[in-house]
Amino acid sequence: MTVTTASPRTGAPTRGGGGGAGGRVAQKNKQDVAQLEEHPVPLRRITALFRPYRWRLAVVCGLIVATSSVGLASPFLVKHLIDDAIPHQNVGLLLALVGAMLAITVVSQLLGVLQTWMSTQIGQQVMHDLRTRLFGHLQRMPVGFFTRTRSGEVQSRATNDINAMQSVVTDSATSIASNVTTAVGTAIAMGLLSWRLSLLSLVVLPPAIWLTRRVAHQRRAIQSKAQRTLADMQTQIEESLSINGVILAKTLGSGPTLSRRFAESSRVLTGLELQSQLAGRWRMGTMAIIFAAIPALIYLAAGLPATGGGMSIGTLVAFVALQSQLFRPLMGVLNVGAQIVTSKALFSRIFEYLDLPVEIDDPADPVELQHDSVRGEVRLDHVGVTYPDADRPALDDIDLTVPAGSTVAIVGATGSGKSTLAGLVSRLQDPTTGAVRIDGHDLRDLRLTDVAELVGVVSQESYLLHASVADNLRYARPDATDEEIVAAARAAQVHDLISALPDGYDTLVGSRGYRFSGGEKQRIALARTILRNPQILVLDEATSALDNATERAVQRAIDAASHGRTTITIAHRLTTVRGADRIVVLDRGRIVEQGTHEQLLLRGGRYADLWQSQLDPQAA
Repeated sequence: MTVTTASPRTGAPTRGGGGGAGGRVAQKNKQDVAQLEEHPVPLRRITALFRPYRWRLAVVCGLIVATSSVGLASPFLVKHLIDDAIPHQNVGLLLALVGAMLAITVVSQLLGVLQTWMSTQIGQQVMHDLRTRLFGHLQRMPVGFFTRTRSGEVQSRATNDINAMQSVVTDSATSIASNVTTAVGTAIAMGLLSWRLSLLSLVVLPPAIWLTRRVAHQRRAIQSKAQRTLADMQTQIEESLSINGVILAKTLGSGPTLSRRFAESSRVLTGLELQSQLAGRWRMGTMAIIFAAIPALIYLAAGLPATGGGMSIGTLVAFVALQSQLFRPLMGVLNVGAQIVTSKALFSRIFEYLDLPVEIDDPADPVELQHDSVRGEVRLDHVGVTYPDADRPALDDIDLTVPAGSTVAIVGATGSGKSTLAGLVSRLQDPTTGAVRIDGHDLRDLRLTDVAELVGVVSQESYLLHASVADNLRYARPDATDEEIVAAARAAQVHDLISALPDGYDTLVGSRGYRFSGGEKQRIALARTILRNPQILVLDEATSALDNATERAVQRAIDAASHGRTTITIAHRLTTVRGADRIVVLDRGRIVEQGTHEQLLLRGGRYADLWQSQLDPQAA
């Protein structure tokens, strides 16, 4: 399926459908050529992937040459059968030749099996190396990369492109080598049998090959259009038949319009599929004509005194057999250019991701911290964050200290920089200026795993894996005991709920399992964070999507979990943070106020305005 993808850096579409009806190679491979122009791939970089397996590759190449060479011997055996063994009733020679023909078949098949096994093994090992490198590299990408990249693009490259490359490595590469070897060997063998008939074949083949390739290119152009139409249909199905799409269509009454649009796409696809099949039928017809015409012309030339030269029947039969074997590998050799472009484009898409810089990484000489000795003081030391192409900083000169064990709430209007600040504390991103410190240590001097162990995050969107409740909780700490899991669930006030499920902690949840409500998912996410036992807890709008009753239940769990921990709460609803030790008000990326709830209300500033607008929305 042809898929329009997006640049991993900008999120903008970089490739579209390709191929005009003219069927030229540049048009047919428009997507691949565009990809290679944007991110060229030196051939040495591809060959470097195979360097650890170079000796086994040499054996595979030897097997390919041996298989092709053995296969060329059969026509010569047929020649001696017809010219010598059968006319002279030479039984010994007849048995030897027939035995040799059977032996050639057996040896060819054995060599083919061995070649397939070795080439597939090498290809799978190369793909394993590349797949694991890509997955590990993507794990190190910042959150901004995934927000900029279109949904499904990362998964497509990590799965579809890798799967396509498996075919390239294990099939296309060996096919190219085999076709080149067979074509060259067959041409040499034909020349040894009859140079006159070889010249005739060379004269006839070029126009026949040109005609066949033109039909093939036309079919590819039609198939490219059909693939784009099919992709559009699949997008319509995904968007229109998802739960959100269905609700949107029903509430807007757009169902008939969607049906008409889908019917039109289906009609276009039907016409394209018909054209594709007819083009294929013309191609098959052209091939049949070629296969029938060339042997006929060879028989004619062999029968004429001027061109036959007294050729024996055995030589003629052997030559025709060789000539019939030439067309397929020759077409394969002529298609090598397109295969190379396609293959390099696949590698280019993978290398494009592997070449993305790791913006947030472990330091070369990390500070060693003992988990139990960390007090949990958080300091934002004149921190600033500026996003590319932004007209103003997201955070500007934030100077804030959160004492160990205290609770600080960060509030402000949408776009004031609250979530950016939360991302800095958990090192989902780094500041443009200044530093974020824990107990005086710059986060950039700590290992990422140490930061994740020290800082626990509960966000508005609680994601549950398709696994049991226990496995979801143990995701935070794989070595946690059942008793520790239960203790964490009790601390998040969700143990009773889990125990009441049909299978308790073994209940399957996630996309195809038991569906928790928003508040229940939040408490399970909180339990998962508590299980990791971080000294610092960051709550990023953890209750903003909940109704009031559910919010109160989750808030009680949060209050219990926050006890004894440094807690930074990012909140939109001010009622959830009125009990914080200190409230910090952000406006357009700057701290404009800070103090307790009562102090800020008495001050009558920005916080008081926000509080009043939430109590009385009409006054906002």
